[in-house]
Amino acid sequence: MANARSASDPELPQHEPSASPSPSPSPSGAGATAPPVASATSDAAAGPGVGAAVGSGVGPGVGAGVGAGVGAGVGVDPTGLVDGADLHVASDAIALIEAQARVAEYHEAYLRAKAEMENIRRRAQEDIAKTHKYAIENFAEALVPVIDSLEAALATPAATPEQMRSGVEITLRQLLSAFEKARLTPIDPKGDRFDPNRHQAISMVPSAEVAAQHIVAVLQKGWVIADRVLKPALVTVSSGPAGQA
Repeated sequence: MANARSASDPELPQHEPSASPSPSPSPSGAGATAPPVASATSDAAAGPGVGAAVGSGVGPGVGAGVGAGVGAGVGVDPTGLVDGADLHVASDAIALIEAQARVAEYHEAYLRAKAEMENIRRRAQEDIAKTHKYAIENFAEALVPVIDSLEAALATPAATPEQMRSGVEITLRQLLSAFEKARLTPIDPKGDRFDPNRHQAISMVPSAEVAAQHIVAVLQKGWVIADRVLKPALVTVSSGPAGQA
């Protein structure tokens, strides 16, 4: 047969048809084809120029713009740790603590003032009670010598009239001294104009020597303690010369 090879003929290389690579399955579907893969030459050529441009141009410009815009517009803390709401709550908490401290301070001051007022009121009541209880202490102390003089006069069995008179004068001076210490002074208005606030008229008598509405005689002295009339003086008042209306 013409097509038969002899055993002595050298073996020629067989050229098998190259099998085309089967398309890899696509995740989106069985019939989709894989995207073309750039060659190493194109990557090497495009990498230094385009990559540097994109990295240097897009990074600083777009990143800074987006960061500044979002931070200023939305109100997020630039540090990313605390937002505006947390800062507001923290400031309110601090203000509340300060207000509570002031309230405690004012309350303590109020309690101190209240206690001080209670002490003042108690001391005032004690002073008033002591004043009422010992109001005449000084006056009573000044009257003790008068009592001693009167008892000494009664203890003398055979006193002469002169001795009795001398003793009475001494006792009167002691009594007047006690009245003076107590601001108790006599009212002796003889010859003065009649004053119904200090004098009590017993009668009106005609008098040529004393002008009308003036005091002719003092029947009993009056007494004044400080500026208050303790007892008005008993007096007779002139109605003017006789026969004059």
